[in-house]
Formats: sequence, structure tokens, C-alpha cells
Amino acid sequence: MEEKEKNALIKKGKIIQKLREQRGLPIDAMAKKTGLSPDQLIQIEEGKISPALGVLIKLSKALEVKVGTLMGEEPKQSFMIVRKDEMSKHPHPVSKESLGYGYTYFTLGQEKKDRRMEPFLVTIEPGTTEIEKVSVHEGEEFIYVLEGELEIDLDQNKEILLPGDSIYYDGSIPHFLKCHGDTSTKIVAVIYVPNEAKGK
Repeated sequence: MEEKEKNALIKKGKIIQKLREQRGLPIDAMAKKTGLSPDQLIQIEEGKISPALGVLIKLSKALEVKVGTLMGEEPKQSFMIVRKDEMSKHPHPVSKESLGYGYTYFTLGQEKKDRRMEPFLVTIEPGTTEIEKVSVHEGEEFIYVLEGELEIDLDQNKEILLPGDSIYYDGSIPHFLKCHGDTSTKIVAVIYVPNEAKGK
């Protein structure tokens, strides 16, 4: 992991820790609210592991803030344009070693204020997920495949999505995504969590 990524990870962890402490939530209480283990939460706050998108949603819900707040974003404008060459500059990695995932994501809405959706460009590498981790969270997800093949297990229904295919589902349905085949998969993922509208 590059120095810039490490610093971003540490910054994210400190933000999460500060918000948790401001709300008077001990680690054990936060673990109960999120479904994560105390050890996972400690590692996230210390910047040792990068939380996956589903985990960020659970953390934001427990802390009553928007997902972007956990990433240190300061939304300040009514619209946002992301140019193609910007998408590879500041990706957020979710490492195989940390939580069994293996992908990077780039937020596409970090400067849009008062947003209700969280759009991401996600790149999933082949062969990086050794342990399948099912995600369950509030809200809805929309996924559009740009490149490669995406395997999605949705409540025990397995589907393969090709470039141009899309899927829209409730986040409350147990789901798991992984790269299918030998080449990386690139998707646009849009997450909507209704209760985030109340977040700061």
C-alpha cells in the first residue's frame, strides 16, 4: 500500500474514532450497533484495515452521519463533475488481507452537498476473495457493469453479469459480489440509504 493510501486510511480511522467518542459509544456498544467485532472496529480506527462499502454504510448508520463524512469529505457545491483521468488518482483500497475482500473504489460524489445517493466506481480484481463475505445493510443498491464479468450471489441466487448488464436490489437482501473470470471487473455502484438524509 502506498504512503498516500496509508495516510488516507489513518485519517478515515481517526474520523470514525472521533465520531464514536463524541457520541459516547464504547467499542462494545459500537460493535453491537454495527454487527462488527470489537477487534475489527479497533483495527479500522487505527487505520490498519480499510472498511468495505457495506461496512461503511453500517458505520454511518450507527454514527448517524453520511458515508462521505467518514471519508473526510466536505461537500460544498450543488453539482459535481468527475473527469475520466481523475478516477485513478485517489482510489480507496479494500485489501484482501484485511477483510477477505479485494477491490478498490472511487467515490463519484464527494463534493456534492445534500446528496441522498452515494455513487462509486469499483474495480474488483480476480482471485482476490478467498472467503465469501455476505453483506446486509439498509437501503438500496444499483450496479452497472462497465468491464469484465461480475458474479453476484443474491439471497442464494447466483448470477453472472456482463458489460452493459445491471441489477437493482434491496441492501437488506444478503448479497455478495466478486470478479468472475481472469480479468478485473469494473462497475458503477450507486447506494441509497434513506436514513442517511438525517445524518450531518
